[in-house]
Parts: sequence; structure tokens; C-alpha cells
Amino acid sequence: MLRSGRTTRRGFLRQSAAAAAAPLFLPAAVARAAGGTAPNERITMGFIGVGKQSYGHVRTFASRSDVQILALCDVQETKRQSALEAVRQAYSGREGATSGGTAVDVYNDFRDLIAHGGIDAVVIGTPDHWHAIPTIETAKAGMDIYCEKPLSLTIGEARAMVDAVRRYDRVFQTGSQQRSSREFRFACEMVRSGRIGELKSINVNVGGPSEDCDLPEEPVPEGVDWNMWLGPAPWRPYHSILCPPPSFTGFPHWRRYKDYSGGGMTDWGAHHFDIAQWGMGTDDTGPVEILPPDGKDVERLTYKYASGVVVYHGGGGNGVVFHGTEGKIEVNRGRLQSWPAELMQAPTGPDEVHLYESPGHHEDWVRAIRSRQRPICDVETGARSVSVCHLGNLAYWLGRPLRWNPVQEEFIGDPEANRWLDRPNREPWRLG
Repeated sequence: MLRSGRTTRRGFLRQSAAAAAAPLFLPAAVARAAGGTAPNERITMGFIGVGKQSYGHVRTFASRSDVQILALCDVQETKRQSALEAVRQAYSGREGATSGGTAVDVYNDFRDLIAHGGIDAVVIGTPDHWHAIPTIETAKAGMDIYCEKPLSLTIGEARAMVDAVRRYDRVFQTGSQQRSSREFRFACEMVRSGRIGELKSINVNVGGPSEDCDLPEEPVPEGVDWNMWLGPAPWRPYHSILCPPPSFTGFPHWRRYKDYSGGGMTDWGAHHFDIAQWGMGTDDTGPVEILPPDGKDVERLTYKYASGVVVYHGGGGNGVVFHGTEGKIEVNRGRLQSWPAELMQAPTGPDEVHLYESPGHHEDWVRAIRSRQRPICDVETGARSVSVCHLGNLAYWLGRPLRWNPVQEEFIGDPEANRWLDRPNREPWRLG
């Protein structure tokens, strides 16, 4: 039931008919307006972008009895249909669910999903350059948001997203799911409790910055809205590396290019720099100086924090390595090691630092929607962590040291660098 235009009277009647056939449930937004959300009320959801990463989110939420997926959106027809089939299969055996999933609408344009009218919460799983505008418009429409990492394409977009989420009082979860994993939480608790003594430095092992795109033109495949895929990014011809065919099963390589992402610095950096921020307790701030490698005194990209802690891009180890005056801790997915080994043998004690314990990234978001509390990786957390990644990219691209004011979120005495805080959007797209 693809719709590419605005909601029409016919579309409204069709939606109403589908809703009449669907199981009876009260949208959480309606319940909140009436004074609260009962635990047994289903949260209605829509998905903007249903590619490789977000397809997993679709399957996860479709398996939950406390969630009802009502709409799916993607600029590729094959992805829309694949996600729709996954929802139908999940709902085919669910008690009280509509047979065949006929109550799920599919769209090419995210604005049609936002105008749906019956959705409480939206999962945004688009390429990075398409995170900010849908987030802001979804917040305006009164829906809660789960947005994939890295949060934004620019520092300016990240701040605009925070402002919109706060203005419209939305519950927002950034998809930096390592914060919901035990090994990362325990590592940060040990660091913040002083088990390695005074924290001196951190090695963050992720890839490098993104690059300019010079891919040649290829024919646009049938069923792909290439203009909509580009959206606010500068116009360029289609290439399958950016928007691959269904036969491609890996993660698309748009992550390599500046117009769409920040390379490994933002892709894995939004995970590992995020953990560095958590371990330092700097979720509401950032570095004050960023030094790119100069071939002489500075071997690696270096961040200096007001506390005196220094963070290095790379430099050895696995994942994130915290170095203190009395030991070190290394943490990655499925990996936790300390030197000396006994540092990690005792659980976090009653007098030590206890960090927010998430029950799982998806579950944490659902609980926060019901309680109206902030989840483990709130929008401000996501904004501060991705800003560290962007600052590193800018130091690489400009090739010189940068001084940063984390309160004002601007470079000190550097108009050229400040011009990179945001980028112009292609017409007709605007932030806010």
C-alpha cells in the first residue's frame, strides 16, 4: 500500500478501515494525554529507514507483544517489502493480531509516516545525513524517538536535535547500544571508582575520517528514489556503493564519504568515544583542545580535557583502553581485561560508583516511553559523543590544532573552523 504523496481522504478512510480490522489497543500518546500509560497498553511504532541495521530493529520490536508496528518507510521498494514481510510473519501467529499484517502501511516519504496520526514512537535507521531532519519533525509531531548512531552529520545538527527533543519533551534513545552492555558499564564503574588510580589517558581504537566522494555515475535501479535518498546532501549521480542492491548483504559504504557520514571516526567512534566519555564522566561536556598528528611531536590525534585526561585516537589495544596511575582496563564487545587482573574480580561495591544499569537498549527505551524518564543514551549523551568524533574529523581535515569551548560549542578564535560546525542543506530541506 505504497503512498508517495500527502495523506488523502481516500488514504484516511483506508487507514480507518485497517484500524477497525486490527486488534483494539490504546495508543500510548492518547493514554498519556488522559493521565498515564498502563503497562499492558501497546506502544504503536513506525520505522524511517529499514535497511540492514534497522531491519534488525523491526524484527526485534515485531516480536514484542507490547508493541504494534503500524508503518514502515524506506526509499527502496525492496527494503520496504522485506521489512513488511518480516512484520507480517511475526504477527501471523500473534494472538489478536491482524491476519497478514494488513494494518501496516508502507511509505517512500518519511513525512507521510509522520502524518500517519496513530504512531507513538519512531525508529530512525537512515544514513547519517538523514538523521537530523526526521528527528526534529518527529519530535514536533509529538512522537518519541530511537535514532541510530552516529547521532548526526555535524555538530550543529546534533545541537538542533537536542533542542527539538527538549522543546517537545520527547523520550529519545541514541543507538549507541554499548551502554546497555555489562562489560562496558562495569569498566566505566571501575574507572570512575578509582580502581586504576587517577585516570591519565584513554586509547580509542576506531577507523579514520571520511573522504570526498568521486564515484562515477550508474543507472538508478527501478524502485529506488535516488533524489529522496540524497535528501539534504549535495546532488550527485547514483552509485551502488552508496545505495546497494538487495543482493548486497553487508553494511553499505556511504559511511566512507563526507556528504553522508564521518567514516570510521563516527561509525565506530559513536560507540567507543561514547564509552570514553562515559568513563570520564563527561556526558555533558567535551574536550578543550584537539591536536592532529604532525609527524613530529604529536604522533596520533589527541584530545585534551579540562580535567587533564588525554584521549588518543588509536595507539594500541582492543576497543577502549583506560590508563591510570595504578593500572589499566581494556574493554570491547565480549572482552574485558584489567592490569592487574584482580581489579575486575570484585563486583562494584556499595561505596563505589554505580552507573545506570540498562535492561537492554530496546527494553530501556520502551520503559522510558512509559515512565517519561530519560533512557541510558539520551539525546544529549549522543550529541556530546558524536561531537567528539566530529571534532577529530575537523582536526584531520584542517590539519592544525583546534581549541574548543564545550559550553558554547564553538571553536575559540577560529572562524574558519566554526564554518564547519554545520553544512548547508540542499533545497528544499531545512532544519527546524
